[in-house]
Amino acid sequence: MENENVKKIPRRVLASIITSASAGVVPRIGAPYIAIGRKDEIDALLSDLELINDGGGTMRFIIGRYGSGKSFLIQLIRGYALERGFLTADCDLSPERRLYGTSGSGIATYRELMKNLASKSSPDGGALPSVLSRWLFDIREKLAASGIDQSGAEFRPALEKEVRSAMKRAEFMTGGFDFAKILAAYNCAASEGDDASASACLRWFRGEYSSRTEAKRELGFDVSMIVTDSNWYDFIKLWASVCPVIGYRGLLVFIDECVNLFKIPHRVSRENNYEKILSMFNDTLQGRSNNLGIVFGGTPQFLEDTRRGLFSYDALRSRLADGRFSSSGFRNYAGPVIRLKRLSDDELLALISRMTFLYSSYYNVDPRVGPEDQLAFLRNSLSRAGADSMITPREMIRDYMTLLDLLRQNPGVGFSEVSGITEEKGGAKSSDSGEADPDEMVF
Repeated sequence: MENENVKKIPRRVLASIITSASAGVVPRIGAPYIAIGRKDEIDALLSDLELINDGGGTMRFIIGRYGSGKSFLIQLIRGYALERGFLTADCDLSPERRLYGTSGSGIATYRELMKNLASKSSPDGGALPSVLSRWLFDIREKLAASGIDQSGAEFRPALEKEVRSAMKRAEFMTGGFDFAKILAAYNCAASEGDDASASACLRWFRGEYSSRTEAKRELGFDVSMIVTDSNWYDFIKLWASVCPVIGYRGLLVFIDECVNLFKIPHRVSRENNYEKILSMFNDTLQGRSNNLGIVFGGTPQFLEDTRRGLFSYDALRSRLADGRFSSSGFRNYAGPVIRLKRLSDDELLALISRMTFLYSSYYNVDPRVGPEDQLAFLRNSLSRAGADSMITPREMIRDYMTLLDLLRQNPGVGFSEVSGITEEKGGAKSSDSGEADPDEMVF
């Protein structure tokens, strides 16, 4: 990365990158600045954006071990989607958030997605009010251009008519009539400065009402539906279908930490969640969900375990299992499953170099780690038993950031003293016994 490019990075973005890398988590902002490798995976996911823009639906499963880069790839594609004019919503599954549940775990997922709804102008989430306000502004401008006075008595009926007309395609979907009705009510309330009514409409959109009675009391009119555990995915489809109407190219939903579904102890509950995935899969790939993309992130165990994973559910296994030609050594990025391979040695070295430069830019210090030291660190990391195939970017970068912190806080010592790694005959020598000869590593 050139110096000029780094100078353009806001300090808060640099701070997010450095602190997240040190903690072994994925930065929510700034992921493109440390994107190394994964070209084929990124190209495959970016191609999905064009399909979504054309009114189609997609579903992908990003599969990799803990720390292999699943969450990083999700955040990277999320950033690319926002820049290209899409809405995104993301959440991590947990024991309290599932795809299917009867005690609030399903709607908890929907609420988290709505909380993290993001647009280009609101990339950190919480974009729902700004998304609707932007559309309201466009409608007001259109009505004003047609000669309708915004302070006149004819403005509100004209506004409601315009919203109803725009939402006509959504009214035939599950929950679509109430969706269009409350969208019109929100636009009218916002245009008249009625904050209480506008807030009540936003609560309905976010799925915060526990009963229709409560919703009627807050909204001031009756509704036939509220968001529940059983229908929350229908409202995700509604949001996706109206994206082109309100000025966006589509909706991408990212659901990470799917291993929590694998961990559900009760078989019936686990299979109900897998049934929900099957429903989503069929909807998106059979053309029943317009302008919607869904990306799941999970471990190989979550996918392949025949006792508790997705492959334990025959309908999903028949759709997601590798074809008979997949064992030929070639990777297929057109299928629904993207398996993350280990970054190459050169890519890992480039990542170390990139983090060194960003670290020195953030702290404005000389990290005192030269190219030879970076190579020695990588060789030492790869020399550990099994590391050539099992090492992940997370654990390696976390160790490296600790090393940089120690060097910064102890200016009187050098790289070899802090790390215990020394160079001998052009290679890294480790004091641990039983490790592979690092001089045999090729870069």
